[in-house]
Amino acid sequence: MSTTTATWPIFEAALLSRETVAERTMAFRFAKPADWEYRAGQYVDITLRDPPETDAEGNTRGFSISSAPREDVIMITTRLRDTAFKRVLQQLPLGTGVKIEGPFGDLRLHHADRPAVLLAGGIGITPFRSILVETIGGGSLPYRVVLFHANRRPEDAPFADEFRALAQTDPNLTFVPTMTAMAGSTQPWGGEQGHIDAAMLRRHLAGVAHPIHYIAGPPGMVQALRTMLVTSGVDEDDIRTEEFTGY
Repeated sequence: MSTTTATWPIFEAALLSRETVAERTMAFRFAKPADWEYRAGQYVDITLRDPPETDAEGNTRGFSISSAPREDVIMITTRLRDTAFKRVLQQLPLGTGVKIEGPFGDLRLHHADRPAVLLAGGIGITPFRSILVETIGGGSLPYRVVLFHANRRPEDAPFADEFRALAQTDPNLTFVPTMTAMAGSTQPWGGEQGHIDAAMLRRHLAGVAHPIHYIAGPPGMVQALRTMLVTSGVDEDDIRTEEFTGY
């Protein structure tokens, strides 16, 4: 769609802060206009203004919003790949403005009285952070939610402590982190290991009847988990996905 027919908000927002939230993973917080609204789980496009360097991927990237609407900033969280965009973003002076377009997307929890199973790989956790902080911050989850989050090592897992705290706050939330490459870790780990698979789901979903599944992460993981769920008998209408490419 051309910009001349765009109907979504376009505005400039200043970079307020940045914080390392896991190894090679950084959260960037931008000023949120008072009159701008979005739903938890949506994303925005961010464009750098006259960056000192660029490459073939261009100056615009799409990011899930990892902050909740009830929070007073726009936060995006990303892996730090060696691209011109990511290098500039890491070095951008605080107070510098970027162009933000959106929000876009329709990833949100259902209203039906059925449990939810959230399956996240790596930085695919960001929309779920927004959704859970927003919902639990407003009271409590309306039904049982089980969040699985796969990372290579504990060092690579953003927001893990926050999800543990949320699970203690709301008994409807169960948090199941799993690590797939502990041989490369220097931290102790007593939790699940290995990729999310049918056996892992069975271990943690006893008594969770007819859930709706949400998958967010790299395209290969999303497709593999979708196939696994369908093979195990989950109706495709009960699977909702968000693919993260090039993060």
